[in-house]
Amino acid sequence: MALKIAIVGRPNVGKSTLFNRLAGKKLAIVDDQPGVTRDRRFGVGRLGDLDLELIDTAGFEDVTDESLEARMRAQTELAVDEADLALFVVDAREGITPGDEIFADVLRRKGKPVIVAANKSESKASESGVLEAFGLGLGEPIPISAEHGEGMADLYAAVAALSTDEDDDEEAEAADKPVSIAIVGRPNAGKSTLVNRLIGEDRLLTGPEAGITRDAIPVDWEWDGRAIRLVDTAGLRRKAKVQEKLEKLSTGDSIRAITFAEVVILVMDATHPLEIQDLQIADLVEREGRALVFVLAKWDLVEDPQARLAELVEEATRALPQLKGSPVVALSAETGRGLDRLMPAVFKAHADWSTKVKTRDLNDWLKMAVERHPPPAVGGRRVKPKYMAQTKARPPTFVLFASRADQLPDHYKRYLINSIRESFDLPGVPIRLTVKSNKNPFAEGEEKSGSGLSRERQPEGKTGLAAKIRRAAAAKAKAGAEAGPRPARTKAAKKPGNPRGRAAKLARPGVKPKRASRPSSNPKRPR
Repeated sequence: MALKIAIVGRPNVGKSTLFNRLAGKKLAIVDDQPGVTRDRRFGVGRLGDLDLELIDTAGFEDVTDESLEARMRAQTELAVDEADLALFVVDAREGITPGDEIFADVLRRKGKPVIVAANKSESKASESGVLEAFGLGLGEPIPISAEHGEGMADLYAAVAALSTDEDDDEEAEAADKPVSIAIVGRPNAGKSTLVNRLIGEDRLLTGPEAGITRDAIPVDWEWDGRAIRLVDTAGLRRKAKVQEKLEKLSTGDSIRAITFAEVVILVMDATHPLEIQDLQIADLVEREGRALVFVLAKWDLVEDPQARLAELVEEATRALPQLKGSPVVALSAETGRGLDRLMPAVFKAHADWSTKVKTRDLNDWLKMAVERHPPPAVGGRRVKPKYMAQTKARPPTFVLFASRADQLPDHYKRYLINSIRESFDLPGVPIRLTVKSNKNPFAEGEEKSGSGLSRERQPEGKTGLAAKIRRAAAAKAKAGAEAGPRPARTKAAKKPGNPRGRAAKLARPGVKPKRASRPSSNPKRPR
């Protein structure tokens, strides 16, 4: 069974770097700026032969008011309560600070096993800091370097000594793969509040400040017997406004979450919905081929909700025709109003996104669609659609075989896509359509064999010996044409002189021709 470890400590001591090192991949955002991590991040890692369940936490701050730092401290203490072991990370270069001592007292009161890891110990300057860590009273500190991977063997020995030796022979049943749902939107639209309301606990930091969430935080959840992984993301602003390095990292993490999601929930502030940034995010989701659900958050602040909802649905259809029919859910995460309509809409979009259409039904539809609206003639010749098949789902992808496929206009492709969406009830689902030409395999074989009948005339080169010969012949023909017609050829008169050939042989004395004409008394019959 995996050992659950909470990686804790004050800000900027290397907790996220150690988390990435143990997880084997860069899951958490790392930067020199203190306080980058704010929410708890869960991950699966391995140290030697030990399976680990890791929890990355925010830096510990000694505050208890209503500030953001106080809420971050509460999240860290929750992580320690959930974990089997606390990995207390200190900075060996700076040594032990008063904040480290206060947090050591907090860990002592929790009663959890604690391992002290003196990070950044790759140089001799850190030796004094390692010795100071003995004064925390939490056991022997382990010098490590999370950045360079040093001291991992000593850390493994300490963790293995505190892990349980019980062997669980129970085979875990292979659960269904969870449905990955990314929750995206502009900053301060209510994404983290929506996640907390769905799972029923204060799992993520929320507040009036914009940009609290920085990492893409996955949260495992279950709804109606279905495993779900909700991914809360950082707010996406216009690219021109993103200047800081940290915000660029957060934006890249959010876009990566969209890429790996199955359904994307676009959360919009109901008081300012469908702004340019919202439309750009929705267009990005469509280009990535993900199912989309619009959520109008803070709906309790809207006056005349029925008329306003109809107006927003019409505006979304007009602004995003490629996502026509995407579900729009109006709710209030603060009060819970309308929340019961969200998950049915999400799973309806997921089912449409996973639809597989039978080939026979698809070709019956193609025949009717072409009869209703034939493809236009291009260059005096009509494109003839012949056969259609679905190659994959998620998103639905179709291949159309037609003559002169490269000349099929884009507007006719859009007509076919909209007709598919309408005929097979796929509202708001991104649909991919590829048009290919079905070549004659026998003609292709003749081309490969070099047959003169099927060989196309190769374009003549402009350089080389053959080109020079062609140019010389053309020049000669042109010169002959300009010189006028040639005179008629007359038979040349025989010049007197020595005979040649048979005449010379007969002219010799004493030579008779083989068949001399002689009179005969019994002439033979002619053959």
